Amino acid sequence: MVDSWFTEHYGPVPRFRPDRWEFRVFGATAIPGKVSFTLEQFQELPTSRLSADLHCVTKRTWPNNDWGGVMVSTLFDVVPPAASVTHLMVWAEYGYSANLRMSDVLDGRAILATHNHGEPLSPEHGFPLRLVVPHLYGYKGPKWMRGIEYMTADRRGFWEERGSHNLGEVQYEQRYTYQEEPGQGPLLG
Repeated sequence: MVDSWFTEHYGPVPRFRPDRWEFRVFGATAIPGKVSFTLEQFQELPTSRLSADLHCVTKRTWPNNDWGGVMVSTLFDVVPPAASVTHLMVWAEYGYSANLRMSDVLDGRAILATHNHGEPLSPEHGFPLRLVVPHLYGYKGPKWMRGIEYMTADRRGFWEERGSHNLGEVQYEQRYTYQEEPGQGPLLG
């Protein structure tokens, strides 16, 4: 792992308890009910590698990452979303969440990362699981993931409710809510 990899997160690093860890997929699934995985079951899913930069909304970039883990498309094959799903809410420890459009994860470059440069993620970097969506800022890819909710409408996540752009696309420098154009997210309450 590269020593210069910065860390940014809200709150403390959670204590990992393997016997209590569960990854849930729920909401508008194509199959009835929720599906959950223990750590061992999740680790049995087919894995892939992805080379991608990690962009922080603070304008720092960590280039040339070698991510390892489960592609989001693989998870969709195992637990398919209903045809009406347009968005996802990614849930993490402490109730942290991030919303994404389905189009953000259907291009084959979104990974549920367990490794970086061949090494397991450190606790500070999201062990055991974090989402990486290379064309979006890091706040759209939560560390310490615990589940994915399939949604039929958009709903703002943790940072999106607190002033971060609802879409968060790096190429358009979409950092803050005040930059949103009409139709780029639900109204703030």
